[in-house]
Amino acid sequence: IACRNVQKSEATRDLILATHPAAQVSTVEVDLGSLASILRAARELRCRFQRLDFVYLNAGIMPNPHVNFKALWHGLLTGKVLHMLTTAEGIMTQTDRLNGDGLQEVFATNLFGHFILVRQLQSLLCGNEKPSRLIWTSSSNARESAFSLSDYQHAKGQESYSSSKYATDLTSVVLNRKFNTQGLYSSVVCPGLVMSNMTYRILPVFLWKLLMPIMWLIRFFAKTYTLTPYNGAEAHVWLFKQKPEYLDSLAKYHSCTSGLGKCYVEPRKMDVDEDTAEKFYQKLLELEEQTLEKYRDLLD
Repeated sequence: IACRNVQKSEATRDLILATHPAAQVSTVEVDLGSLASILRAARELRCRFQRLDFVYLNAGIMPNPHVNFKALWHGLLTGKVLHMLTTAEGIMTQTDRLNGDGLQEVFATNLFGHFILVRQLQSLLCGNEKPSRLIWTSSSNARESAFSLSDYQHAKGQESYSSSKYATDLTSVVLNRKFNTQGLYSSVVCPGLVMSNMTYRILPVFLWKLLMPIMWLIRFFAKTYTLTPYNGAEAHVWLFKQKPEYLDSLAKYHSCTSGLGKCYVEPRKMDVDEDTAEKFYQKLLELEEQTLEKYRDLLD
């Protein structure tokens, strides 16, 4: 269990061991928004393990989220409200900032930190007897319109979360193209709308309590309203059981819940341009070289 909060990861480990006492569970401290923390964690993992079979890339932040009520009202008037409520397109904005490494915080935590971690763990992921798997948590909010190659850190926009999740989709596509022959496969999932600490920061808690009955009703029309973390993890668990060579590298696997509470997984083609994905990957490699220059002491 990799987590920036040691107490939370240890509490989760204890919870797992309470129900599965024969399991072997270890923890590692890592902050995906800090390059130094990532490099230290990767070094520790390389010392502990000879291979990694599955890596769930799940860290994510959405600082200072705001609802654009004007856009929401426009959606009501134009009949696009269901689409807006299921994708947050046009109604969710964030205020981003630079982190300690001089990178946009959302881009660094949601995408670039994971990319660096994968790069640092490549020796444990590639060339094993059995395939290794990367499973990224993306979002239905991942939209091409929020992403730009000329501003891939999204320093100039207000939809940094959407941009970072679209960048996640692009990265997964390229990793498959480059590493499937070495036994490394990458998949992307969307947990749907889950009520989490991140979600509860968007609106005051009392408003969420008033809206919850409506959200349960919306689920009859919007199957990605999974609402609970348990339901949201459906695609993560389902992918664990699949043979990666039979999966569609251009599909995003969505956790869905019917109006009556039945959980299932629905694959949907990602709206990604493979040429853009390749160009973005090259930009990530260039940024990696630039940013890791000052951390030579943490590199092997």
